[in-house]
Amino acid sequence: MTSAASVSASAKVPRTLSWQGDTSGHLRMIDQTLLPTEFREIDCKTVEDVWEAIRMLRVRGAPAIGVAAAYGLVLGLQSAVERSRGEFDAALEQTVEYLSSSRPTAVNLFWALDRMRSAAKRAAEADSAQVLQLLLDEARQIEEEDREMCAAIGRVGAELLRDGDSVLTHCNAGGLATAGDGTALSVFFAAAAQGKQIHVFVDETRPLLQGARLTEWELMQRSIPATLICDSMAGWVMKQGGVRAVVTGADRIAANGDAANKIGTYSVATLAKAHGIPFYVAAPSSTFDLSLSSGAEIPIEERAANEITHGFGRQTAPDNAQVFNPAFDVTDAELIAAIITERGLITPVTEENVRRTVQRIAES
Repeated sequence: MTSAASVSASAKVPRTLSWQGDTSGHLRMIDQTLLPTEFREIDCKTVEDVWEAIRMLRVRGAPAIGVAAAYGLVLGLQSAVERSRGEFDAALEQTVEYLSSSRPTAVNLFWALDRMRSAAKRAAEADSAQVLQLLLDEARQIEEEDREMCAAIGRVGAELLRDGDSVLTHCNAGGLATAGDGTALSVFFAAAAQGKQIHVFVDETRPLLQGARLTEWELMQRSIPATLICDSMAGWVMKQGGVRAVVTGADRIAANGDAANKIGTYSVATLAKAHGIPFYVAAPSSTFDLSLSSGAEIPIEERAANEITHGFGRQTAPDNAQVFNPAFDVTDAELIAAIITERGLITPVTEENVRRTVQRIAES
């Protein structure tokens, strides 16, 4: 992985990730681990680079992970382009399996890889070079569709907000998490574009501070009024009447509407319920996993203890402290007022409504 030139954070912000060149090209992305103090783009030239970028959160957010994985598959197959079709297909399966091991919770990762695999299978008569071009085209299509879905989610969700509203969000579900304007943050961007004056409370989102480092940064880049708070302050802000709605993203949504998102989301949803505040989840149809009946079946990634004990390089816990560090939690469907999709709201959030909506989107 090589680094492109660093640029000022005040400069025009490029896309979160983009493909450079043709089938022999590479993937360029923002290294989100360096934000907000340093803005740098990195070039991923091998599938190992992409795997590492996903695993180490250089790229994160379910939709962006899916797009990165699709392009990562192209990188992984560049060396097989001159092999027989049988050897190429074997390399494809190995690369899919490898990329699938990078992170377990975000369903878009597996959705994108399955879609890429299916695209290759449909071209049964094509040679290896033709399939590689087809796969690059498919990855670009996944990226473009994600951009369009973000815009659509923003339009749908903006109708839930009124001029003068204050809202709260947790983690980062903005442009940095997608190929477009984001999911949850696209709602705020669309509302602002409609002329609505809104204010966003941003949870820090411990332990990796995606809210402080990424969401607050994105909102400031777009001139959206925002106030950063510690996660533990959310309930008090709600009690003081400072929040009219909560909007978050999701990394996987089960058939019954249970939604996995960054750790701490369940706490925010529970607090919102206690204070009579609607809790909304913004997510594209690709984030739904109808093979899982409930959130109890969603695999929850556990990350290294040092993310808590030595956050950002400084020790903040005793040596040998026992640590539990799940990266995600699951919010029960009954706590969700509506799921904002690219084709409208799912409300009430029931298995029947979830399946009907996802099926309608798939058939359109």
